Amino acid sequence: MPSTTPETETPATRDGVSLSHGLKQRHLSMIALGGVIGAGLFVGSGAGIAAAGPSIVLAYALSGLLVMLVMRMLGEMSAAYPSSGSFSAHAERAIGPWAGFTAGWSFWVLLCTAVGLEGIGAAKIVTGWLPGTPEWAWVALFMVVFCGANLAAVKNFGEFEFWFAALKVGAITLFLVLGVLAVAGLLPGTDSPGASHLTDFLPNGGEGLVIGLLASVFAYGGLETVTIAAAESEDPVKGVASAVRTAMWRIAVFYVGSMAVIVTLVPWDSAAVVEKGPYVAALDELGIPGAGQLMNVVVLVALLSAMNANVYGASRIAYSLVERGQGPKALGRVSGGVPRVAVLASCVFGFLCVLLSYWRPNDVFSWLLNMIGAVILVVWIFIAVSQLRLRRRLEREAPGKLVVRMWAFPWLTWVALAGMAGVFVLMAREPDTRVQLYSTGGMTLFLAAVGYGWQRVRAGR
Repeated sequence: MPSTTPETETPATRDGVSLSHGLKQRHLSMIALGGVIGAGLFVGSGAGIAAAGPSIVLAYALSGLLVMLVMRMLGEMSAAYPSSGSFSAHAERAIGPWAGFTAGWSFWVLLCTAVGLEGIGAAKIVTGWLPGTPEWAWVALFMVVFCGANLAAVKNFGEFEFWFAALKVGAITLFLVLGVLAVAGLLPGTDSPGASHLTDFLPNGGEGLVIGLLASVFAYGGLETVTIAAAESEDPVKGVASAVRTAMWRIAVFYVGSMAVIVTLVPWDSAAVVEKGPYVAALDELGIPGAGQLMNVVVLVALLSAMNANVYGASRIAYSLVERGQGPKALGRVSGGVPRVAVLASCVFGFLCVLLSYWRPNDVFSWLLNMIGAVILVVWIFIAVSQLRLRRRLEREAPGKLVVRMWAFPWLTWVALAGMAGVFVLMAREPDTRVQLYSTGGMTLFLAAVGYGWQRVRAGR
């Protein structure tokens, strides 16, 4: 059944009230710039380096190329059809309501669970500074702050992200400058390691590279937020186009560049890479006083930024789904230009995940983590298939909307799909990721069945 979503969207409304357009261009520009610097880069890259060694640079470059293609496809559709539902709305338009339902609700579960995980990570850092204070209380405090900010007005989300992103960009830029100077032998008090740490490029063979590749793929999650936020900006088309066009250099510099600096400065098998984190280990190697605590502040900011962005993204995805008749109507209520019930529901779900990590860490919480393990890949597949179908329609019916164009269409779209299939195969080979793959597959099939059933019910009215 074709989607009933209109080809030309106006701001979504309920009871005559629409989402505000309170995000300014400076907000969107900084969200695009800082959004690529996620908590996964600071927190999760250590395990990838320990497994892949210097080849982690190749792993991040390969997965970065895949992400660039996905962002280009998503940017093409979001510039043509700005929507707070982003890829969910595009999937409904291109494939059918069941596809929008599946992509949207699976991503909502992912974002809400991530809010809880990031809150736990942030609380661990704070309790390290203030031992004896309960972790759950810090998580609750963070949740209240970001829930309140997102309830008040979208510009509050934008301001938080603007300053969070500015700090992350400044920190990682300073890290890269210091690292490059040290590698070149130009940093006073340090000797250049040259290529001494790069001689064994594949220390654990192809298996290590595979583990590093899988770790790097999931570190890129979160880039989609800018296309969700663009729908509430002053100029959605301009915002999306700018964010997508600069994605390539942002990924190359921040991800691939920092991995190259780290493995050049620090031996890949150093215990500090995993125990302290790769960025702290690299700064310690340079002998910079207080580097560890300074980097912990940056990691804390990255985690809080991710919490804020995920509360926002989850609420807007839920709102968009309800507007399209695919969720409880209560979640679609808007007041003051904000879907406040959707914000509250997303925060409650996130905090419930935190409580489950204490109450049922070995069964329910573990099951939930496995279930969301490969959701981002499912979403990327919906994006690629949607772009394949919508591009032809746009060329035929509204070529003027193609402000952003996918490179070498349709060949690179098919290359991206092949890359995603390859990642699925690699996940099936690894015992740790195989469980995630099957659990996510089960949730996806369940949501697809529910979405298809709901689609048939609506069609029969």
